[in-house]
Amino acid sequence: MSSPKNDHDIAGAFGTIKAHDDGERRGVRARLLTLLAIIGPGLIVMVGDNDAGGVSTYAQAGQNFGYSLLWTLPLLIPVLVVNQEMVARLGAVTGIGHGRLIRERIGRMWGHVSIGSILLLNFLIIVTEFIGISLSMEYFGVSPYVSVPVAVIALFAVTASGSFRRWERFMMLFVAVNLVMVPLVLRSHISTTSLAHHIVVPGIRGGVSSAGVLLIISIIGTTVAPWQLFFQESNIVDKRISPRFLNYERVDTVLGSIIVVIVASLLIGVTAEGLAPHGGTNAYTNALDVARGLERYVGHGTGALFAIILLNASIIGAAAVTLASSYALGDLSPRFSQGLNARLRDAKGFFGFFGGSLVVAGVIVLLPGAPLGLITLAVQAMCGLMLPSTSIMVLLLANDRATLGPWVNSRALNMVAVFIVAILVVLSATMMVSTLFTSVAVVPLLEWLGALAGVSLLVGLPIGFVRTKARPQYDIDKLDWRMPRLALLDPPNSSRPRRWLLRANAVYLAVAGTLLLVRIIQLAVS
Repeated sequence: MSSPKNDHDIAGAFGTIKAHDDGERRGVRARLLTLLAIIGPGLIVMVGDNDAGGVSTYAQAGQNFGYSLLWTLPLLIPVLVVNQEMVARLGAVTGIGHGRLIRERIGRMWGHVSIGSILLLNFLIIVTEFIGISLSMEYFGVSPYVSVPVAVIALFAVTASGSFRRWERFMMLFVAVNLVMVPLVLRSHISTTSLAHHIVVPGIRGGVSSAGVLLIISIIGTTVAPWQLFFQESNIVDKRISPRFLNYERVDTVLGSIIVVIVASLLIGVTAEGLAPHGGTNAYTNALDVARGLERYVGHGTGALFAIILLNASIIGAAAVTLASSYALGDLSPRFSQGLNARLRDAKGFFGFFGGSLVVAGVIVLLPGAPLGLITLAVQAMCGLMLPSTSIMVLLLANDRATLGPWVNSRALNMVAVFIVAILVVLSATMMVSTLFTSVAVVPLLEWLGALAGVSLLVGLPIGFVRTKARPQYDIDKLDWRMPRLALLDPPNSSRPRRWLLRANAVYLAVAGTLLLVRIIQLAVS
């Protein structure tokens, strides 16, 4: 008979690790069983990022530009792994959610700004997930007035079940539905030669254009999203993964990154093979028309398979993004800080906010004349606005020695991370400016911002490398090192470069946020 469950056990979808089990794993079987128990947060956050917006973007890339944009996807694997590994490390070592760490170690103002903005962005993303649900079910003749309420009820029931393991198992079922890609790919007769060629060789169908560059940035933006940082860190805390099992969580994250890129590549391949020959670079309208187009041009059943993929992606996205919002609100107030293992009656604030977000988002989608196009545009612009700031926050926290001790970033990782953040800043700023000001010449803007970022890196990286302090020695085994209580930590570093960076970030957010607000108001009243 198995021993009773401990409140500190790691209870995953495929196994349990007891709270007192800290022994070394010897042999392939022992390591595999441990990985199965740990696997979840990284896989779910990555697959959840292939949500309604992701499926739509990949379908648009394939339909409008054929196979030519495939090369962008493999480049995203290191970006995803580096960003998410840092938050995974923060969650395992500190045992604290991302928003609260920002409040305590960077500043209360920054914590409030980060949490407030992620709550707004996530809510808008949830609306787009319900748009995806309504479009996918509309393909099967189901009214949105039926599909959306059923989705709201089902998502809440799964999440409020009072068991992290039960929730994770449901999510793994949705992850497994991605296997529907297999028959869709087989029916579409994807050209493996074109697939392999364009994954390796960069290019844009029809030549370099504003539309092509913007779609590349959209692919990156929909794959590297701010909500992922909040979700994975808090989900690791909720699952009780400790530093001793961090390497297994890294495998989980890498596996999720590879799967998300494979699925995205196949979606581009399916729409490239089935729809690109029947239109130009402006052929895409929406995901529902993609399903109908596949049914018409590829063959019977392919439209239904695509609609199932869209529905599944929307459900996973809605579940993960809404939970990320509940986690973020818990970082802001102890009243909302319970997790998935809490019972509904004991966590009314946590689950009440989760359910309320689903209900309000669903109602907006069902409102006649709701500005759904404006909401989708706002999501793209806000992702562009927030991603540089959130990436900078992660980088600062991952170098906070009082918080992470021996787990802080190495010099080499810092150089890679800074380079990645610089690229994200350039691409995100380009996306935001071009979204707000449609007449802007995108290619020259990207070149100008890229040159500016390159000069900054050439000047800043050597200075940062020289000033990096040597790692101190610790008396405790690294695997057993955990962050002390927040009240016992040394004050955060207040060096001049850090202050300049935060001030520049504040100016960027203020200017970009004001421009975004003005543009949204202009579009709303017109």
